[in-house]
Amino acid sequence: MAAQAGEVLSGEFLSVARGLTEVSRPILRRYYRTRVDILDKSDESPVTQADRECESALRAAIATAFPDHGIIGEEFGPERADAEFVWVLDPLDGTRAFITGRPMFGTLIALTRGGKPVLGVIDMPILGDTWLGAVGHPTTLNGEPVRPRACAALKDAYFSCALPLMFAGPFRPTLDALTAATKSQTFGGDCYQYGVLASGFLDLVVERQLGLYDFLALVPILDGAGAYITDWQGKALDIRSGDQVVAAGDRRVLDQALDLLNR
Repeated sequence: MAAQAGEVLSGEFLSVARGLTEVSRPILRRYYRTRVDILDKSDESPVTQADRECESALRAAIATAFPDHGIIGEEFGPERADAEFVWVLDPLDGTRAFITGRPMFGTLIALTRGGKPVLGVIDMPILGDTWLGAVGHPTTLNGEPVRPRACAALKDAYFSCALPLMFAGPFRPTLDALTAATKSQTFGGDCYQYGVLASGFLDLVVERQLGLYDFLALVPILDGAGAYITDWQGKALDIRSGDQVVAAGDRRVLDQALDLLNR
């Protein structure tokens, strides 16, 4: 999202966003590595309960702070989705990591205004890392500003995506092309990939099959760090965007990746 010149989001929103991580973290920590069958998400298994309990608590906290705001959550759907300000929640991003006892899962919290993301949080409850980005503010990791690293060429880029299965079927050649064009490839990490890209440890993330809960929070974080995130056509992401995302720490890598994706 390209913010309007001079736009600065009120510090009140940032304060509430920080407080929301104190709501979600204890819940997910409590369910983490519990020795219960958590693979069947069609019933009240702990991972499903963790999702729902976390989102319910976040919704309650938002409603207390901003009763006129809308909320869209992955577990319970939309509430006042036509409001000027709408919060978009993914209480547990990285289910595969969570159910296999790995700490690479997080909570994604976005605030949109008029459908455009203006604030984003990536909170990693086990690792203790929190990225916070907002229009008019520098992105921080645990309170310290972050910046991406320079990378002039795709051939020098460290590339990541959460899951190769995102590129199954007719999209497999796209993954093969990205793998051949980049210096290094890693898989896994979900929302964490975007945080470490903002912090200068990855150069490129390309994914598809994402929901708006998965990417809206990332936009202000990467924007505020000086990184880039668009759809595969190079368009800004908002609440109406599709499921394809490309993020890069350097504009030159973004442009080269977009060229590859649109051949």
